[in-house]
Amino acid sequence: MGGGGDAEGAPAPAPSHTGALAANDKVFDGACRQAGVTRAATVEEAFEAAATFATQPLPKGPNTVVLTTAGGWGVVTSDAIHREGLLHLMALPDDLKAQIDTELPPRWSKNNPVDCAGGETRDTIPAVMEMIAAHPDVHSVIYLGLGIQSNQARMMREGRFYPDHGLERIVAYHERQDERFAEAAHELSLKYDKPILVATELAVADPDNAGPRAVRASGRLCYASGNRAVTALGHMWRYAQFRRSRGLG
Repeated sequence: MGGGGDAEGAPAPAPSHTGALAANDKVFDGACRQAGVTRAATVEEAFEAAATFATQPLPKGPNTVVLTTAGGWGVVTSDAIHREGLLHLMALPDDLKAQIDTELPPRWSKNNPVDCAGGETRDTIPAVMEMIAAHPDVHSVIYLGLGIQSNQARMMREGRFYPDHGLERIVAYHERQDERFAEAAHELSLKYDKPILVATELAVADPDNAGPRAVRASGRLCYASGNRAVTALGHMWRYAQFRRSRGLG
């Protein structure tokens, strides 16, 4: 059903579409909200929202934690959460901070976003991700920065010293790391019944990167940016609120 668009004059061409219903956008928007329909602003957003609904559990609340391997991505994603309006970038509880302190170096952000500050090791990301996902106050997790190590592996593989000097072992190790991080996001989401969305620009810049590839292999979407993950999660929480308001769980 065509809503007629939300720009001035947009309803004019709507009747030309077969089966279209031209109407004031506010009326259409109200009808959507009453029916539990969440509206996407673009075709790409609609596809990503649909993929998220199909593969992630609905959030049980708005509290969102961002786990990132680089501070800038965390800041941009935090801004997106604030703009989205319904999601909440929660303050980290003291007990969760204390847990994370056992895995990350003292320079980590001590706040949300959880910036690993370059302190991630082979076990750090899965361990910290589980600490966050297991906390009862946390409803959703967005993980940023997957694929960095595999990107380094790609540059090694393309360099003139490969294959030699033990680089094959280093390349394989880096790629296994990212695969493990992607698998952890999927497994922990299932274990704790919470959405864990993974975002990296490498999802589009290098789709064959081991990180995004492993996310796809798990049957889930790897988002091209933190902003797009936030938008998809916002659709999920909006619909979860509708279900709650109707006593549907």
